[in-house]
Amino acid sequence: MSADIGVTGLAVMGANLARNLARNGYTVSLHNRSVARTDALLEAHGDEGSFVRTETLAELVESLERPRRVLIMVKAGAPVDAVIEDLVPLLDEGDIIIDAGNSHYPDTRRREEALRAKGLHFVGVGVSGGEEGALNGPSIMPGGSQESYETLGPMLEKIAAQYHDEPCCAWVGTDGAGHYVKMVHNGIEYADMQVIGEAYDLMRSLAGLEPTAQAKVFREWNTTDLASYLIEITSEVLEQEDELTGRPLVDVVVDSAGQKGTGRWTAISGLEVGSPVTAIAESVFARSISSQRDLRAETNAAFSSGIDENAPAAEFGSDFVEDVRKALYASKLVAYAQGLDMLVAAGQEYGWDLDLKSIASLWRAGCIIRADLLDTIMKAYDADAEDRPKNLLLAEEFTEAINECLPAWRRVVAAAAQHGVPAPVFASSLAYYDSLRRDRLPAALTQGLRDYFGAHTYERVDKDGTFHTLWSGDRSEIEA
Repeated sequence: MSADIGVTGLAVMGANLARNLARNGYTVSLHNRSVARTDALLEAHGDEGSFVRTETLAELVESLERPRRVLIMVKAGAPVDAVIEDLVPLLDEGDIIIDAGNSHYPDTRRREEALRAKGLHFVGVGVSGGEEGALNGPSIMPGGSQESYETLGPMLEKIAAQYHDEPCCAWVGTDGAGHYVKMVHNGIEYADMQVIGEAYDLMRSLAGLEPTAQAKVFREWNTTDLASYLIEITSEVLEQEDELTGRPLVDVVVDSAGQKGTGRWTAISGLEVGSPVTAIAESVFARSISSQRDLRAETNAAFSSGIDENAPAAEFGSDFVEDVRKALYASKLVAYAQGLDMLVAAGQEYGWDLDLKSIASLWRAGCIIRADLLDTIMKAYDADAEDRPKNLLLAEEFTEAINECLPAWRRVVAAAAQHGVPAPVFASSLAYYDSLRRDRLPAALTQGLRDYFGAHTYERVDKDGTFHTLWSGDRSEIEA
């Protein structure tokens, strides 16, 4: 029989995507290096739709209608290249290879170029939503050629999450654009989780709110402008009691956060395209320092907080909790603003015509950073090009929100510094805002120093041209 699509790699994500496709009426050909995994899927879920069992990649390819569509769901990196190498001799011109894993976008660009030269389409697809999303409807961010999307798009749109009957799936751009947008999504996710953690830490360390009490706070916050998936599940995690000890689960979980690389890739790419994604970078560094548990144990005993223990204790009540909520919202806006700014910079760097309104629409359901504010973000980028904000914070709704949150934001960052509670993303986000609003920055001195030791030259505010001061000579200025 002819299958509509083939899936190779049947670990949880691959299996759930295959099941999602079958549930939506597609015949799915299955392949896994270990045939036992294929059989286990069929035994457990074979009644969910139409599946074709295959034991080799050749059988998988032979079972597909043309143009063939093969979805790869294996570990990013060398395993993807290995599967592609085995697939290419089996395919014909016009066939489509889809990588729906968390591949690094430069790899996707390289693979797309190489396969295009062979007459094949390579589509890097960003998929967000975890195991549940893969099964029930993820946010899908496909790249590759527009031609390939004409064939593949309707299928992806059907299995994607739906938001008010609109699929959270649309063609993003050529070659690696899909995986790039997914990478930025994950970078925003890193920052979002970190500021939630900082809010939790401040309310517990300063206001004395225990996890169960905070669960109620976060549940209430989820009815405000902070409404989002991450705020929703934060209340559930904080409410969870450990069966073994009876303590809050969060108190028995090791305070060392792992990462799979996408946040780090976002921070690195931000540097490469000249986009200041400070909130995202600080969230990556926060995870890194959390993993240095031995060092933290040693410095905990050796380092002083510098806080006067005899000073009158400050009171942190309901007003402080509301301040934290506002600081959290403002910092969250900065994370989104930085991510979208980075997409603009990357589009210019790599020749992608990225539609920020469309991208925001893909994140409204199915993905980890889904939030009510995405509707407002879409509205901000719905205007004509000349009327669109150069930065998300310049959108009228968000400018008003930041202005309203600003006094509370400053109080929270000051309280964190005064009382020794680390809040790197709260603080760096505020510094980003202050850097944007200043009419003069100390970069003028930086340029003077660079010119002094390296003759790197500088520009003037009062006339055109590039200049250099003869620092080791008579210190006169010459035009460079």
